[in-house]
Amino acid sequence: MTVSAPVSIGSLSLEAKVRLLTGEALFTLWPEPAIGLARIRLSDGPTGVRGLEFAGGTVSCLLPNANSLAQHWDPRVTREVGELLADEAKRLQVHVVLGPTINLHRTPLGGRLFEAFSEDPLLTGALATTYVQGLQDNGIGATPKHFLANESETERTTVDSVVSEKTLREVYLLPFEMVVEDARPWAVMASYNRVNGVPATEHTTLVEGVLKGEWGYDGLVMSDWFATTSTVESANGGLDLVMPGPDGPWGDALVKAVRAGDVAEATIDAHLRRLLLLAERVGALGERTWPEDLPAPDSAVRRGQLKRLAAGGMTVLANKNATLPLSEGTRIALIGRHATETIAQGGGSAGVRPPHVVSIADGLTTALGADRVHLVDGVEVRERPVAPLPDALRDQETGLRGIRAVTRDAEGTVLESRHLGIAETVTGDGGWTDDATSIELTAEVVLDAPAKLQIGLRGLGEWTFEVGEERVPVLQGGSGDDPGEGVLHPPAWTMERELAPGAAIRATLRRKIDRTVLGLVARPAPLAPAESISLAARAAAAADVAVVVVGLTQEQEAEGRDKTTLTLPGEQDALVAAVAAVAKRTVVVVNAATPVLMPWLPQVDAVLWAGFPGQEAGDAVAAALLGEIEPAGRLVTTFPARDGQGPAWSTTPVDGRLEYSEGSAVGYRGWTEKPLFWFGHGLGYTNWAYGSGEVRARDGVVETVSVELANTGERHGREVVQVYLRPSEPEEPVRLIGWAPVSLGAGERARVDVPCDARAQRVWLDGGWRFLRGGTVLIARGLGDVRVTLDTD
Repeated sequence: MTVSAPVSIGSLSLEAKVRLLTGEALFTLWPEPAIGLARIRLSDGPTGVRGLEFAGGTVSCLLPNANSLAQHWDPRVTREVGELLADEAKRLQVHVVLGPTINLHRTPLGGRLFEAFSEDPLLTGALATTYVQGLQDNGIGATPKHFLANESETERTTVDSVVSEKTLREVYLLPFEMVVEDARPWAVMASYNRVNGVPATEHTTLVEGVLKGEWGYDGLVMSDWFATTSTVESANGGLDLVMPGPDGPWGDALVKAVRAGDVAEATIDAHLRRLLLLAERVGALGERTWPEDLPAPDSAVRRGQLKRLAAGGMTVLANKNATLPLSEGTRIALIGRHATETIAQGGGSAGVRPPHVVSIADGLTTALGADRVHLVDGVEVRERPVAPLPDALRDQETGLRGIRAVTRDAEGTVLESRHLGIAETVTGDGGWTDDATSIELTAEVVLDAPAKLQIGLRGLGEWTFEVGEERVPVLQGGSGDDPGEGVLHPPAWTMERELAPGAAIRATLRRKIDRTVLGLVARPAPLAPAESISLAARAAAAADVAVVVVGLTQEQEAEGRDKTTLTLPGEQDALVAAVAAVAKRTVVVVNAATPVLMPWLPQVDAVLWAGFPGQEAGDAVAAALLGEIEPAGRLVTTFPARDGQGPAWSTTPVDGRLEYSEGSAVGYRGWTEKPLFWFGHGLGYTNWAYGSGEVRARDGVVETVSVELANTGERHGREVVQVYLRPSEPEEPVRLIGWAPVSLGAGERARVDVPCDARAQRVWLDGGWRFLRGGTVLIARGLGDVRVTLDTD
């Protein structure tokens, strides 16, 4: 497909052209006044538009994580999300959002699954399509990522994903194909990994052959950050933009390659035309006018919207004897560290700085009253500390929550002194700390009475830590050579001390390493597990209902690392079992984005899967538990009953190769035994009866499935009618081909038409597509609850 440049590039020298093809900085592209090109600003954004700073930047809306949003099973929801993110991008004057993430949940160990929608390619593609439309219909570029076969984090910059062409076509390419065909994204991001031996950033077959060739994609292909490792191969392989900048493998090396005849200047022009087309689309050819009247992240309209999005996607996994929803007169023992330190988002580049995070403790206390909620801290859930809660520290100079950061040069002269609203900042992103030789972080602990605290620091480099008169040298080590080392998983050092109100702590970074998060640590010192569990059991026995909040943290749900087990960290399983043994009723709220094992499931009365609910987490959980908003979510990944169960498990390459040996039988398609919970499972708060069904097909391809549906419960409810095809060919796995969300009042019934997508009914054979013809249609509430079975004939 020929792409015409919106402006003439003939006046630019080769050096000027090449300069534009590498980023200006971490999140900006070069301006070029000679052709009217303004600076283009990019931002990470799968669940919130962070802006140009990696840490400590502008306050932004924090949405529920991607699979929590996907649990609505509703493309209208992801369109609304795209529109919200477009507003946020405009508010922050960002042209391009780096999302959505449309890799798949191949194995539940994947550390970055919280950013991705589901294990199913059709569901993922449909949700990504409207997400992109919501952004781009409002003038903000979207960037579906990561192209391609980037489903795990172990050895992520070097791993070779070994995938058959059939599997690539039917599974991993399908979401990208759908979003390119139906939404025409303005940018696509190439991943870190290799695909069948070739780096994704120079994969001519996938980028030039499939994406730009077969699919006629006219947008920009950019690299993931620091992913590009070659000059000639990547330039000739279809990559259009290397990120970040200003350094990289192109620049002077690419100019020399063109002059040597290794890269044609026509290739450079083609890359530049795509860049300028992106600029035209986002309003960067000339100066764009940005609106000034958009809702703030903490405005009533945003808070209500985000609460609804979070609560509606939560999933009722178990609910014996209609334990949920709870009545407002219930006396609750609220137990668990996640109740007070509720996890709102995963770790890594998807993170944003929200205006607040409403804890589950605050949400339930607000909803029920302090006299009906007895709060008990649970067991420790982390191995390494993170930034403290916003109210834990105070800037001694201003009295405001947060810390004071002071930068100095080699002579010790103060370069700048800043108040930071959160207890961390970052070096190496082109920001205000980059010229410093040393950096000092200070704060006063906020206490009502003396208490034993865990205090310390985070970040690469050589530090000195002081509390009162005590001074401790800290050698953190680390080279900073790996760009993800200090940013995604900065090392931490802590100690425990009894401190009085107003005690001051100070951390001084004596040897600065670029690209690291720097921060202070201050949190209550944890109790021994046995003591915590004993206190929890005592409170549970005295309450009407024990609500135990357990989950994962950014230690498990984070970019840059995968999990090794689905077991809850710490002694959380023992905590739930002890509470369930004495409580009248036990409700478990799981504050995690990806599957966990539940050995206590037979002992408890109800389980609410809360995901990572975003900034309004606690209010959303309260709304779901009390029935203000029905938690009508349906699972988007299959939950194993034990470690190792399922068609794909390990994320660890062998000799650098990660074999996708399950082929197209990924996720629910490849399960041969009963999991803990099936893909598509979710109970909601009412009951549903399915009647007769009908299949309408053309030439053997299912186009529509209809079914009679009735809400037989006592509450208004939302159902997701799911349609699967079990092909007649025994070697072909079952697959989702359509679904329809339906809302009905108590006693209401309707005939539901479910459109089915032909793209999920194809198989790749001998270098081309063939449609499956014949098989069985399953109409279901998840694969564990099939209600109607029909022949396709």
